[in-house]
Amino acid sequence: MKNNFMKSYGFLLMLVTGIVSGCVVGAVFPGAKVFAPLGQVFINFMFCLVVPMVFAAVSSTVANMESLRQTGKIMGVTLGVFVLTGLLAAVLIFVLMQLIPPVLKPWTSVAPEEIAPHSDFSELFVQFFTAEDFSGLLSRKAMLPLLFFAVLFGFAVHLCGGKASPVGKGLNSMAEVLLKLLQIATYYAPVAFFGFFANLVATYGPEIAGAYGRGLAVYYPLCAIYMVTVFPLFAQLGGGRGGAKTYFRHILRPAMVSLGTCSSVATVPTNMDAAEKAGISKEIAGIVMPLGATMHMDGSCFSCVLKIAFVYGVLGLDFTWGMILPVLAVAVVSSVAMSGVPGGSYVGEYIICVLFFPGQMELAFPILVTIGNLVDPPATMINATGDFVVSFLVSRYADGKKWLKRVKK
Repeated sequence: MKNNFMKSYGFLLMLVTGIVSGCVVGAVFPGAKVFAPLGQVFINFMFCLVVPMVFAAVSSTVANMESLRQTGKIMGVTLGVFVLTGLLAAVLIFVLMQLIPPVLKPWTSVAPEEIAPHSDFSELFVQFFTAEDFSGLLSRKAMLPLLFFAVLFGFAVHLCGGKASPVGKGLNSMAEVLLKLLQIATYYAPVAFFGFFANLVATYGPEIAGAYGRGLAVYYPLCAIYMVTVFPLFAQLGGGRGGAKTYFRHILRPAMVSLGTCSSVATVPTNMDAAEKAGISKEIAGIVMPLGATMHMDGSCFSCVLKIAFVYGVLGLDFTWGMILPVLAVAVVSSVAMSGVPGGSYVGEYIICVLFFPGQMELAFPILVTIGNLVDPPATMINATGDFVVSFLVSRYADGKKWLKRVKK
C-alpha cells in the first residue's frame, strides 16, 4: 500500500516539498534571488524540448491511428458529449473566477507596451494555421502552426503506411526518446521549483503562498460539489428515472481508484466493470471508457481556466467577461484534443503561454505547471468518473431513453 501511494504521489510530494522549501527560504532570506538560475535552467531546457516533442508526439499519434474513419454513431456522439461537458465545466469555473479571483494582489505589473496588440481576424486566421516559413515552425512561439503541421504530417505518414512505414517507425522512436528525455528532465523539477519559488517569494513577497492556497480552496471543493451534483444530473438525463441512484451505487470504486492512482488510464478497467454492473452495453463501455481516458477531461477544463485567471491576477491584468470565448476555446481544446497526446499537459500550458502571455512566458510557464501538479488528484477523479457518466448519455442516444429501465427488468 505504501509503495502504491509513493508511486502515485511520490513526485507530487517532492515537487510540493521543493515549492514549500523555496517559499520558506525566499521569505526568510532576502538574498534568495541567487537561486533563480536553478529554475531558469529547467525552464530554458523545457523551451528547447517542447518543439521537437510536440512534433514527434502529435504526428506519431495521428500516423498510428488504425483508421481515419469514425467508428460509427457511438464514437461521434461520445466525442460530442465530451466537448459539451467540457464546455459546461469551463463555463462554470469561469464564472467562479469572476466571483472569486484567485490572486487579489498582483505580484508584478505589466507595462502597456509589453502587452501584445490584438490582431484582426484575418491575421489571427493566418497565424493560427501557418508560420512564415519552415524555420518559423521551430520557434516555441509558433505552437499552433506547429500542431497543425504535425497533424498534417501524421496524416501523410498514415497514408504512406502508417506506423509500419519507415517514417512511422522513426516518428514512434523519436517520440519515445523525447518523452524519456522529458521524464529525465522532470527528475530535476523539485530542485528547479525550489530555485524558482525562492526567487519568486524574495522578489514579490510571501503573499504568493496565500494566492496558491486561495486557488486550491476554490478548486478542490468545486470538484467535490461537481461530482455529487452535476454528474448525478447527467446520469439522470442519460438514464432517466433511477439514473442518479445507479450512478451513486457504482461510482465509488472508480472515484477511489482514480484518486489513488492519479491516472485516468489506470481507472479504465474499474470504470468498465462499474459500467457493466450499471447495465451499460459492452459496446458502448468499450468505446467510451478507453476514449474518455485520453480525451475527456472536465477536471482539466477546470484547471485550464484557473491557470489563466491565476496568471492574469499575477500580472495585474483584468480577467474580464470579454475573455470568455478564447478562454473556453483553449480549455476545451486542451482537455479534449491535447489530452490524448503524450506530454499533452505541457503542450496545453505552452498554448496558454503563447496565446495569453507571450511576453511573460518565463514567469507564466512555471506557475501553470505548478497549478497543474497541485490540482492533479481531484482533476483526475473528475476526469475518470466523468467517463462513467458519459456512458449514460451515450446509452440514451444509442439504446433509447428507456435503456436503464429495460436492463433492470
